[in-house]
Amino acid sequence: MSLLLNIDTFAREAVVSISKHGELLDAIINKEQNEHASFLQPAIKKLLAQLQIKINDLDAVAVVNGPGSYTGLRVGLASAKGICYALGKPLITIGSLPLMARACFGDVGNRVTAPQLVCPMIDARRQEVFTAIYNSKLDEIFPPQALILYDDSFVATLLQNQILFFGDGAAKFQMICNHPNALFAGVYDTSRAMCILSYSKFIQEEFTNLALSEPQYLKEFYTGK
Repeated sequence: MSLLLNIDTFAREAVVSISKHGELLDAIINKEQNEHASFLQPAIKKLLAQLQIKINDLDAVAVVNGPGSYTGLRVGLASAKGICYALGKPLITIGSLPLMARACFGDVGNRVTAPQLVCPMIDARRQEVFTAIYNSKLDEIFPPQALILYDDSFVATLLQNQILFFGDGAAKFQMICNHPNALFAGVYDTSRAMCILSYSKFIQEEFTNLALSEPQYLKEFYTGK
């Protein structure tokens, strides 16, 4: 059995879903970023009730641990850990960038001209993004990092490969990049990709230590006036 609760709060939209054997059963989405904390617990209860599932029947809880929204990551991980502690269930953590890449390849994979590489970009303020580059096997070609964008960013990789840049930070790069091998797209829905990745980790027993689990911010939090 692999009945999993999936919590995704790294971006503006928060998504809570339940999956079975990697298949999405149902999901609830919240589009208000500032309300993730008040959204999660009621949404989880509602989702369980809709599917007539008892919370003790869950086999594990999966959560996106970053990078992304500082507040969203903290809220999501705290909720996931609380449920795991209370129920004695294992915790699964999923990186936001490989999650976005999996969602992208799932969307474009059946197209005749599917990209060789994909580059998810999460807005990190000003001219900076959280980003990485992946191939269709989700191998890292360019490791996850916080990157300040310039017009020649990724030029060495673009000389050899076509890259699809996407996500809520991709528009920044589109404004300054004119390379013919650079393609651009918006934001892809990650709910089904989350179910696939959490199931893969579950069957391989790739669980995260509850006591040591922390959000992967990739850069220090700061405030500005």
